[in-house]
Amino acid sequence: MAEIEVRGLRKAFDGTEVLKGVDLTIENGEFISLVGPSGCGKSTLLRVIAGLEPQSSGEIRIDGISADGVRSSARNLAMVFQSYALYPHLSVFDNIAVPLRMKRLSALARLPILGRLMPGRQRTERGIRAEVERVADQLEISPLLKRKPGQLSGGQRQRVAVGRAIVRQPRAFLFDEPLSNLDAKLRVHMRAEIAQLHRQLKTTFIYVTHDQAEAMTMSGRIAVMIGGELIQVGTPSAIYEDPRDIRVAEFIGTPKINAFPGRIRGDGRLEVLGHVLHAATPAPAGECRVCVRPERIDLTGSGVFSGTVVHLENLGSEAFVHVASEGMSAPVVARVNDPSLLPTIGASVGYGFVPDAVRAFDGDGKRIATEIASRVERPRGMAVV
Repeated sequence: MAEIEVRGLRKAFDGTEVLKGVDLTIENGEFISLVGPSGCGKSTLLRVIAGLEPQSSGEIRIDGISADGVRSSARNLAMVFQSYALYPHLSVFDNIAVPLRMKRLSALARLPILGRLMPGRQRTERGIRAEVERVADQLEISPLLKRKPGQLSGGQRQRVAVGRAIVRQPRAFLFDEPLSNLDAKLRVHMRAEIAQLHRQLKTTFIYVTHDQAEAMTMSGRIAVMIGGELIQVGTPSAIYEDPRDIRVAEFIGTPKINAFPGRIRGDGRLEVLGHVLHAATPAPAGECRVCVRPERIDLTGSGVFSGTVVHLENLGSEAFVHVASEGMSAPVVARVNDPSLLPTIGASVGYGFVPDAVRAFDGDGKRIATEIASRVERPRGMAVV
């Protein structure tokens, strides 16, 4: 296992800064996901940690020792790529055995004909075979060892790529969007397999994905990256329930969080679409954004807000109702747990939400504290949470 520290990491390509002073500590044996929209720098960060790209400035430490200037092969970090990077002319067995042969056999011993005559070659090959078969059994791909990658499904190729990483016994595993080429059903299955693999190996996993569902369901912690910056790091529940930046609130969660244009009144009360809420803040008066998750929107018909149903998403066990409201640039989305109670498209509905469902953000997109209105005393300074 390895503890990996990233301090003030910056990376620029042709004068364009991709990483903007990233600070992150990854604990021994933890599973952390780097998540964010395409182009946010998460894959670049992973490649810099792996040693495949040099940083422009900053430091990377592995188990307390600086890795700056250390070759990728010497860092003993195993990387699983989106494309799997398997050798198409080699069998599954030989693909998994490649890192062991590179490490244990000399260049001469690896030659196809002459290498077989080298002393100790057969003994080394027996050891390699035993390790490959052990890993193949662990990943349930033993029947595939004689096949070529072209004869495998996407999920099978993904397991082979993971197996090739496991046999190296690395200090940490680095995954760069390994499930993005799989269909939706197989992605769900492989998410569970990778999480189970982490529990078995108890090794540090760094997992890059733009799919928030992967990050939320697999990791112990999530690091949200946007625009080359690390915006927030925390557990999946903390990131979802307690976003500190409106960009995090809008990126995490499906469907996206509802963002209402709001105003902080002089008495501290929050006002949304002309209605004063039973929520207030000690932040200064001014414009703000009031955000509410779809599952916290109460679509009972008796709410203070109103609108027209413009779209329905019936998922069987639940449904999402899209309501167009005056003053909103996008429809408000509400989750309904009983699809039999769905309104019809074009129906007029009322909706509301309780004060503790509110997540408010100031004009700069930073989180501001909110409380039940009667508990707020003014004047007080801004509280950012």
